[in-house]
Amino acid sequence: MPLIKRYTKKTDGKDMKQTYSLKEKSKQLLVIFLPILVTQLALSSMMFFDTVMSGNASAFDLAGVAIGASIWSPISTGITGILLAVTPIVSHFLGGGQKDKVPFAVIQGVYLAIGISLFVIVSGFFALQPILNRMDLEPVVRDIAKGYLCALAFGITPMFVYTVLRCFVDALGQTRMTMIITLISLPINVTFNYLLIFGKFGFPRLGGVGAGVASAITYWCILLIAIYVLHRVEPFVEFGVLKRLYHLSLSAWREQLKLGVPIGLSIFIETSIFAAVTLLMSQFNTTTIAAHQTALNFATVLYMLPLSISMALTITVGYEVGAKRFRDARQYGLLGVGTAVGLAFVSGIGLLLFNEQVARLYTNDQAVFELAKQFLIYAIFFQLSDAIATPVQGVLRGYKDVNFAFIVAVCSYWLIGLPLGHFLASYTSFAAFGYWIGLITGLACGATGLFIRLLRVQRASCRGDAELVCKT
Repeated sequence: MPLIKRYTKKTDGKDMKQTYSLKEKSKQLLVIFLPILVTQLALSSMMFFDTVMSGNASAFDLAGVAIGASIWSPISTGITGILLAVTPIVSHFLGGGQKDKVPFAVIQGVYLAIGISLFVIVSGFFALQPILNRMDLEPVVRDIAKGYLCALAFGITPMFVYTVLRCFVDALGQTRMTMIITLISLPINVTFNYLLIFGKFGFPRLGGVGAGVASAITYWCILLIAIYVLHRVEPFVEFGVLKRLYHLSLSAWREQLKLGVPIGLSIFIETSIFAAVTLLMSQFNTTTIAAHQTALNFATVLYMLPLSISMALTITVGYEVGAKRFRDARQYGLLGVGTAVGLAFVSGIGLLLFNEQVARLYTNDQAVFELAKQFLIYAIFFQLSDAIATPVQGVLRGYKDVNFAFIVAVCSYWLIGLPLGHFLASYTSFAAFGYWIGLITGLACGATGLFIRLLRVQRASCRGDAELVCKT
C-alpha cells in the first residue's frame, strides 16, 4: 500500500484544526468536502456498474439485479444512517481534547455494526422469499434477485463495519483517505463483475448473481484495506483503534442508537418516498415513467453536492461544538449552507441552459426526450430546496440534534409532499408533474422548518443553554 502511505504523509494528519478567519474555514471545509464528493460519486457508480453490466448479460439479469437493488438500497442506506452517529461522537471528543475516548467509541460502533448486520442477515433469511413471492415477477427474474441478495449477504458485515471505520477516519478530517480507499475498491468491483457476470478467465458465468458476489468481495477488500490503514498509517496509528477489544457497553450503544436511529429513519424516509412515487407513477404510460426516471436520476447526481457538504459540516461543526467554540460552529454552518445554495443556483442555471443536452444523454426516443426536458425543469426547483435542507441536517447532526430532523422528514414528505402530489396528479391537469410539485412543496416546507430549528439551536448554544440544544 505505498500509495496510501505517500498520500497520507503529504496530509501530515493535521486536517482538523482550529480556524480563526472565514478564509481558513473555507479552505478547511473545501479540503474535507471535495474528497467526500468523489467518494459518494464512486460509491454510487458501483451500483451503476452492477446494473449496466448485468444488463449486458441479459434482460432477465438486469431485471433481477434491479429488483434486488430496490429491496436492498433503502435498508442499507437507513442502517448506514444509524452508524453515521459515530462521526459526531468522535468529532465532539476530538474537539473537546478527549482523544483517549475515541477508540472505545469506535469499537462499540464496530460491535453495533456486527450486531445489526447479523440481525439483517437472519431477518432476510426468513423474509426474502415471502417478499419476492408477493411480487408479480417471472420465475427466472425472482431467482436472480434472490441469488443476488443472498450473495450480497456475505458482504453485509464488512460493509457495516467499514462504515464505522470510515466515520472515524472522516471525523479526523482525513476524508482524502476514504476517497483513496473507495477509488481503489471501484476497479476491484468492476473486475469481479466482469469475471463473474460473464464467466471470463475460467470463472463461472453467474449473470446477475455474479454482481452480488462481486459486491460482497469488494466489501471485504474495502474492510481489509481500512484495517491496514488504521494499523500502519498516521495519524490513525496513534489512536490504537482495533488494537484493544473493549467489553460491550450497552450505555455506549444507547448513545449511538439515540443519535443514529433518527438519522437512519430520516434517510430511510427520504429514500423510500422516491420509491413510493415511482410506484405511483405506474398509472401513467411508459414514456412518462421513463422521462420521470431520467429527471430523477439526474437530480440524484446533483444531490451529491449538498449531501457531501452536509457530511463535511457534520465533521467541522461537531469538532467546534466539542471544543465549545459555538461561534465558529455557527460560521461553519452558514458558510456550508451558503455554499450549497450558491452551487445549486449555478447547477440550476446550467441545467436550464443545457436542458436538451442532459435529456439527450439518457434517451434517443423523441417522445421521452421531449417529456424529460419538462421534468428536468422541475428538478431545478427540487435541488434548490435540497441545497438548504440537506446541509442544515448535517449541521444539526454536528450539534447532536437529530430528532427534529426526523419529525420534519415525516411531515414534509409523507404528510405534505406525497398527499399533495397525489392530489395534483390525480385530480388536476398537472398529471405526472403533480408528484414533483408535491415533493418540491414538501421539501421546501421541510427546509424552512430545519433552518428555523438551526437558528434556535445556534442561539441556544451561544447562550450556553445546553438543555435547549438537546431538546426535541
